[in-house]
Amino acid sequence: MASKAELACVYSALILVDDDVAVTGEKISTILKAANVDVEPYWPGLFAKALEGINVKDLITNIGSGVGAAPAAGGAAAPAAAAAAPAAEKKEEKKEESDEGSDDDMGFGLFE
Repeated sequence: MASKAELACVYSALILVDDDVAVTGEKISTILKAANVDVEPYWPGLFAKALEGINVKDLITNIGSGVGAAPAAGGAAAPAAAAAAPAAEKKEEKKEESDEGSDDDMGFGLFE
């Protein structure tokens, strides 16, 4: 469960991003003071450092649209990962079938 301080910093950072303002520790602190929210002094800087160099708007809009590959990693990575996923599932199914058959071959079938 997120603490009050974490949530306050997240909301402050989202306010800054929505207003197209750079996310810095000082600006997060300013919003928190205006909202009369007390947090430990390290939280605003920690969140600002974590969001440094990240396009938060893209992160929010693309949250459920990918297979797990980051858009910055290259556009070709996502289709390759999508093609590899079904192949991996087929291999797992074959392994499961072969495992079940091995018990029957030895005469140790549970439901015989």
